[in-house]
Amino acid sequence: MRILHTMLRVGNLQRSIDFYTQVMGMSLIRTTERPEQQYTLAFLGYGRNPEHAELELTYNHGVEQYELGTAYGHIAIGVDDIVATCNAVRDKAATLGGGITREPGPVKGGNTLIAFITDPDGYKVELIQSGTL
Repeated sequence: MRILHTMLRVGNLQRSIDFYTQVMGMSLIRTTERPEQQYTLAFLGYGRNPEHAELELTYNHGVEQYELGTAYGHIAIGVDDIVATCNAVRDKAATLGGGITREPGPVKGGNTLIAFITDPDGYKVELIQSGTL
């Protein structure tokens, strides 16, 4: 078994596609339009299934905002240089939405370097410095 994708419901599909492609460096892999069912899907990632897990963004037509609730935690992404990544995110997110919510530093009680960002819909993404796990 393996994880194929993670799905997030978003309030503005293009804004979220722009964030994950321009800020997070993912590629738009494919979109699926379902007008009769009133939703659109966009699959993004750093590669295609089955070699890589994908992020599925779901836009339900006419829904601009969701309650995130207390059960959602975060998506984790490994990065080679956490400081450079955060600087790039900070610069790009200024125009696309989202931003840094925890600057790079060690996880409490450990040596793993992490940072947190938030996407334009408020979803949290953890960045983990490669080689510090």
